[in-house]
Amino acid sequence: MDDIDISAFAKSLRGSVVQNGDPDYDGARKLYNAAFDKRPRCIVRCKDAADVIGAVKLARDSGLPLAIRGGGHNGAGLGSIDNGIVIDMSQINDVRVDPKAGTVRVGAGCTTGQVDHATFPFGLAVPFGIISTTGVAGLTLSGGHGHLSRKLGLVIDNLIEADVVLADGRFVVASETENADLLWALKGGGGNFGVVTSFLFRGNPIGPVYGGPIAFGIEDAAAVMRWYRDFLGGAPEDFGIWAALQQVPPGDPFPREHWNKPVCLLVICHTGSKAEADVNSIRAVLPKPIFDWCGPIPYPALQQMFDPLVPPGMQWYWKGDFVQTLPDAAIEAHIANARKLPNAQSLMHLYAIDGAVHRKRSSDTAWNNRSATWSLVIAGVDPDPSQAPAITRWAKDYWNDVHKYDLQGGYPNFMMADESARLQATFGENYPRLQAAKAKYDPTNLFRVNHNIQPAAQAQAG
Repeated sequence: MDDIDISAFAKSLRGSVVQNGDPDYDGARKLYNAAFDKRPRCIVRCKDAADVIGAVKLARDSGLPLAIRGGGHNGAGLGSIDNGIVIDMSQINDVRVDPKAGTVRVGAGCTTGQVDHATFPFGLAVPFGIISTTGVAGLTLSGGHGHLSRKLGLVIDNLIEADVVLADGRFVVASETENADLLWALKGGGGNFGVVTSFLFRGNPIGPVYGGPIAFGIEDAAAVMRWYRDFLGGAPEDFGIWAALQQVPPGDPFPREHWNKPVCLLVICHTGSKAEADVNSIRAVLPKPIFDWCGPIPYPALQQMFDPLVPPGMQWYWKGDFVQTLPDAAIEAHIANARKLPNAQSLMHLYAIDGAVHRKRSSDTAWNNRSATWSLVIAGVDPDPSQAPAITRWAKDYWNDVHKYDLQGGYPNFMMADESARLQATFGENYPRLQAAKAKYDPTNLFRVNHNIQPAAQAQAG
């Protein structure tokens, strides 16, 4: 496909096409995870579903590989592809709140912060992640968990329908009454089945919350993590709480005497009427913190709180697991590895996915791990490319130490591109059903630049 072909195609779009050699090419191809430096043949900046249809047909007819980029946060770098076509959805970012129906229509290029901005004035929220710059599409299609999961379930548990462009160029709606099998597959099965152009979510009443981080010295981490393990099962679902092991960043507003020291964090998002009393009750039994920044806060502000700590352009290496129990031996292994943290950006987070998440059956959505208590992520992160081998080694060693205490599957958004062998464990008994959906909606595997679910016949041939 030569430049003339692409130029002719570009004239058919409301959006634009960026090619190798264009002045803005290097900026357009950058990914959130700077560990990946991919050079696509062209980047199609779509403005509407018609642009997406055209771009899908271009990829299909040209035979070039196709990658889909929403918010661009994909840790495995799967939002781009060398010498292929990238569909960039970032300009499809409208949000429409219907306060009477209690629904939120979200363009697939939106970040979670853009949705929070639109929903908060109406006293509504969708239970997205913990970072406001995360893309809605990638978060949703892998299941989606965050501050509000214990109260409202996963993001997919709040998904009503989706508009989708299929591999053959058709535009369809996936809902409970139209293409219900496609909607089921989209609820955790990733970008395997088509290009979602918009989502319709249920909005949930959420006002100001009582939340923020409470940090404890590493010498108290074992006691805090044991308390957290024992507390969570009986905690009210209004009490969102997740744990972390990382270093105190070296800069304001963090206490200077603790810069670069490893700590154990409890990050709270309490939405109930007894929030302050409930948090005070745990303050009374926990060790003395080195700082406590938990208090009344607007929900969007809590979502934005950690954004400055994870800017784009860093080197990332992810490892993740689903975790059902947290025995003392696992806690000891976590803390031993946290003492080896390579820098203030690297981290371990344990996100609580119990409460409302457990009220769905494993077969209700493609996300299969409804019995897990936590979603674990270990991330080696550094701004310096020369440190990539060191942070990768740290993350892999950490994961190898704790994986024996965890379930076999993990959250796809916390997997690198070389972990496709874990998909069957991740989806469990739902995997054959996902293969059937793949065979129906993308039989030629056009959408393969992802954690790929191959149709059963192709998987056997491979």
